[in-house]
Amino acid sequence: MKCPYCGNIDDKVVDSRSSEDGSYIRRRRLCSSCGERYTTFETVESIELMVIKKDGTRELFDRQKIRLGIMKACEKRKVTSDQIDSMVKSIEQNLVSSMQKEIPSEVIGEMIMEKLKAVDKVAYVRFASVYREFKDVDTFMEELKKIITDK
Repeated sequence: MKCPYCGNIDDKVVDSRSSEDGSYIRRRRLCSSCGERYTTFETVESIELMVIKKDGTRELFDRQKIRLGIMKACEKRKVTSDQIDSMVKSIEQNLVSSMQKEIPSEVIGEMIMEKLKAVDKVAYVRFASVYREFKDVDTFMEELKKIITDK
């Protein structure tokens, strides 16, 4: 590790601690040259997921987009922040564990709808109406009929 004060690469780890959730390790280091202490954080290198959009363009996966989409669908519903966080975390874990570097946006959309359907059917229909681009009332009614028959 390169000392931020003098640039020397020879140091000694004085203290190591894991974060509460175990997602990173905090290390206190002592530079053997200038004697200054500094902190580093060690995390697991994650795969950068690319999302293939409907038009074929690619962009980096952004968990915040999933969160915002779910929040918008759940607006004025009795869905808690913890439930939303849980859905986002579950979707992200499923995507990472799939070991694919590129994921079509349709796959992500279907995952979101699956989670919403289990938590709040109204939020599910809201999300589906935007995601599937319902063109008219008939398409909307078809989706509602599917939910009713699934009971």
